[in-house]
Amino acid sequence: MIGKLTMKRTAICLAVSALSISPLALAGSSVQETPVSVSAITAAQLENASVDDLKKIILALSQRMDSMETQTTEIRGIATAKSSSASWAERIKWHGDFRYRYESIDNDRTDNDRNRNRIRARIGVTAQVTDDVKAGIALVSGSDDPVSGNQTLGGGGTSKGINLDMAYIDWAFAENLNLVAGKTKNPFYKVGKNSMIWDGDYRPEGAHVTYDNGAIWATAAYHFLESDNKGGGSKGQDAEEMYGAQLGFRGKISDNVKFKVGASYFHIPVEGSKPIFDFDEGMGETNHFGNSVAGDAYLYDYETMELFAELNTKIAGIKTTLFADYVKNGESDADEDTGFSAGFKLGKAKNKGDWQFGYTYQDLEADAVFAAFADSDFGGGGTDVKGHKFNTAYAFSKNTSLSITYFDNEYGDHTRSEELDFDRLQVDIKTKFK
Repeated sequence: MIGKLTMKRTAICLAVSALSISPLALAGSSVQETPVSVSAITAAQLENASVDDLKKIILALSQRMDSMETQTTEIRGIATAKSSSASWAERIKWHGDFRYRYESIDNDRTDNDRNRNRIRARIGVTAQVTDDVKAGIALVSGSDDPVSGNQTLGGGGTSKGINLDMAYIDWAFAENLNLVAGKTKNPFYKVGKNSMIWDGDYRPEGAHVTYDNGAIWATAAYHFLESDNKGGGSKGQDAEEMYGAQLGFRGKISDNVKFKVGASYFHIPVEGSKPIFDFDEGMGETNHFGNSVAGDAYLYDYETMELFAELNTKIAGIKTTLFADYVKNGESDADEDTGFSAGFKLGKAKNKGDWQFGYTYQDLEADAVFAAFADSDFGGGGTDVKGHKFNTAYAFSKNTSLSITYFDNEYGDHTRSEELDFDRLQVDIKTKFK
């Protein structure tokens, strides 16, 4: 019996000793006052302690343990909150770019050359809401022009407009498959970053599904020109819709030679419709941007087929891209229904000291594509244009460059029954971050 009591007292002594030198005790943790000072109990005192004394010691130990457990829970809670906060911050990514441009235009339709200074500023944020859902919002300078974020400087330093550039949700609903809805970045691949069909600033509205396994990619889209029929009736109008699909393949001939090939189909049924976006800066007239018209309405639908190819390699150690693009509108009854572009780019002005040079030749007939969304710079914008584009750029810091672009174009051969010269010079300083 005495042996058992001794063993109990020894166990209590060890517990007291361990508790007395615990990290929380060493850190000066406050413990509720008890009749017995646990840390002051010695082994000799335990040996001579009465049953009542042992009860008091056990009660003190219990209170100390409760206090330690409470403090441990609080510490874990703080750590979890900090971890959760850091995790959410890591899910949000900012991106943006800024461009300052000086531009000079010599257009045969006007008596005087045009010179202007312009800026384009874009900023956006994407949030990885869950593992399979992402959302994005972006703002842009300029007006409501669907193919330009440029803002011309002037007006005595007046404040400039900011507009919604993108707002979308992206759901990765299966492996390699995404559904994106809202106002989004153009989902269709532009061979060689060529803007013959789609201007680089165009942001379609609607929904699209993409598939990409690294070698094969495919896109199917349902977008709007106008989604509101104004309630129908005599004051209503039909919704204007467009459809698109693209299939492409990435491959390589060798480690140094890679390629992309693909085909696209775009259907924009606008025959008999008036322009939804009516803009011809300085001319004061309804603008079909080169498409054929009957009165003030589009003469044809646009059912455009596209074939493209791109080759990426190195020549003398310099990154080189070669590309070709061909389009044809199957809904046009006229001869003006095809277009093509071809060009190359040497180098890439990304890191400090890098340079690049590019050249494109393009011939885009009046009804080959829906003109309102085509390149807004080439030939003044739209279709019924042909000519050359030269570009050179030098990176004087990472992601920051000075570039010069020159357009030597002709336009209007079909829609204006005369070929007009159009020359445009652009000098850009641009930077981007993400």
